Parts: sequence; C-alpha cells; structure tokens
Amino acid sequence: MISISRLLCDAATAGDGLRYGDRGRGALRNSEGRPVVVWNCTRQCNLNCIHCYASADNERRENEMNTLEGKRFLSDLADFKVPVVLFSGGEPLMRRDLFELAEYGRGLGLRFALSTNGTLITPEVAGKIKELGFSEAGISLDGIGENNDRFRGRKGAFDAALRGIRNCVAQGVRVSLRLTITRYNYQEIPGIFQLVEDEHVDRVCFYHLAYSGRGSNMREQDIGAVETRAVVDLIAEKTLDLYRRGLKKEILTVGNHADGAYLYLRAGVEGNGRAAHIMGLLRTNGGNNTGIKIGAVDDQGNVHPDQFWWHRNLGNVRERDFGDIWTDTSEPLLAGLKDRKPLLKGRCAACRFLDICNGNLRVRAEAVYGDVWASDPACYLTDSEIGVN
Repeated sequence: MISISRLLCDAATAGDGLRYGDRGRGALRNSEGRPVVVWNCTRQCNLNCIHCYASADNERRENEMNTLEGKRFLSDLADFKVPVVLFSGGEPLMRRDLFELAEYGRGLGLRFALSTNGTLITPEVAGKIKELGFSEAGISLDGIGENNDRFRGRKGAFDAALRGIRNCVAQGVRVSLRLTITRYNYQEIPGIFQLVEDEHVDRVCFYHLAYSGRGSNMREQDIGAVETRAVVDLIAEKTLDLYRRGLKKEILTVGNHADGAYLYLRAGVEGNGRAAHIMGLLRTNGGNNTGIKIGAVDDQGNVHPDQFWWHRNLGNVRERDFGDIWTDTSEPLLAGLKDRKPLLKGRCAACRFLDICNGNLRVRAEAVYGDVWASDPACYLTDSEIGVN
C-alpha cells in the first residue's frame, strides 16, 4: 500500500505502524515482522464481480473450514503474533459463524478488519461489527450507480452497498472504500471522492488491477501508462484538496509500488521540498511485501503468498501451523519472494527504485510472461525515469 495522504500531507494513521514503523499512540505493531493475514474464509458470495481474484460465486464449498477448524486457525495466528487478520471472501458475511469466530479471536487478543461488498450490512450487522471491535469495514465499490452494478453482476448492488456504508457510519464503524481501477471506471474517481466526502467515509483504497482469478480475463481492460499517471495525479490532487479544506481522509493506492516512485519524482519536479521526506518513508516501507508482511489463507486452509496467488499453495493450516508454513524457506516460491532482488529480471532488476518498490506485483509478471521474476508489465515509469538505458 502507498499512503498518498501520508506521503503528501504527513497524515499518520494507526496502520502506518505497519507501513512506516511509526510508534505513536494507537499505531499498530508488526511484532517480529509477522504478516498481516488475509483470511478468505469463504468463497461464497451473493454477487458475481467480473474482476474477483477469488472467482467467488453463490455456492459454499464442501471443504470450507468449519467453525472448530477456524477457531484452531485463529489460535494459531494469535500464537504466531500476527498484527491483523482481515476477514475476506467471497463475502465473509455469508458465513453464519463469522461473528462467533471474531468474538473468539478477540478473546485471543487478535485485531480484525472486514472486507465486504457491503450489501448485507443491515443496522443490526453494523452494530455487531462495532460491538466486536472490527477496526474497519472495507466496502468495495467499483463505480457510481449502474456502473458499479455492472461490475458486481447485480442490479441494485450500489444502492445496497450505500445503505451498508450509511449503517456503518451511523454505528461509528470506520469505513474504508475499495475501488479497482480499470478502463470501465477510472473516469469516476472524482465521483468516488465526492461520495467519500458526502457519506463521511474515513478511508479509500484505489487498487491497481491484479491479473488473478476472474481478473485474469481483464488484462485488456487495464489502463495504460498515460492513463495511470493521470489517475495518480488526480488522486494526489484530490487528496491535497481534502486536506487543504480540513477534511482528513486516509487515501491509499494498492497493487503498484511504482506509485511511490512516481510521487517522489513528481515532488522533485514541483520543487516543494518533500521529495527527500517521501523517499525516506518509501525506503522504510520497502515496497511490495508479498510473502513477507502480507499473506493469505483461503477457505480450505491453503496458504498463499498473498490474496492474489490462489493458484500457488505453500501448505495447508489443517496439516501444519501457519507460522511453520510461513517461515519454511525450503519452499522455493516463498523463499524467492522473501529475497527476490537477486532473482528479478529486465527493467525491475536494473531499476534505481528497486529498494522502494521491491519488484512490484509478481503475480502480474507471471500472468503476462509466465515468469514470476520478469518485469511487472504495469510499471508505468519510463526507462529514463528508472535509470535504464
């Protein structure tokens, strides 16, 4: 994640303890370098999103981990001292035992967040999210109105998600919007910023498209380098405008660490004196942390380097503890991701920003070139900018 609001506006949040090592009040700690764990606790979903990395549908898988196995897994994560568990899916609210699992995990001292499409968040559900202490409800929107419904595969999905947002805000639950940028919706980013302002949303994450799951079929719908630069410029300007007006929203981009280098270059061109500060934060962050500070476990207990790697299994938590799997560097892919710089090829290997990008999103390189260590095709910086002749 690249915190636009932190890099440009010095706006620190609790999550910056994981990204930038902050030790201020309320900052999250990454004890012993443990990963944030995305638990895709079900592949069942009431929507049918065209870019879903989990290829979710409305069927519950027979081999989904049951309540007892889920509690055992959460105990395992607590013992391993992971900083955050993100309940995701599919649609996690379709698990009848979700709140039972969250309550059990809270008793273990785990910190939770929720990733949901928002359509099932009634006032009662929002109250339960608040009661159980979820740090936030991450709600996915991929456009305004009918455009979101087309992405989500269901008429009325936007209105239902908006009700979910309002129910959370009414209960005092921190809301984080998530939008995946494609050719179909990047023009609606100003509308998303207006919605964030109008609906008192705390946070918004703009995801670059990962070529994974059903998203693998959308490569041609990804935006190109020119559009990407314009989008990052727009997000930066909208963020600065919010802060100038005293509206302190957390704004992030996800899935393309070229954004950090681009903001550094942009600050240098503008001559505003922030370039060195931005570079310092980016160096602390270290770039893409797949297999390092973020990992994922699917509904059947398979461990993946992150949530976009469902086609690559590192082990299964029904057979071995998560911590044992995560620290087992005899697994070639995991070992490579933890120390990838010597393995990278092409532009990534020669890039002067490698220390702050760490080779970007390896799953995209694999999807396009069939090689995990090839250059990330979504890097939009020029050869001159990255120091490649």
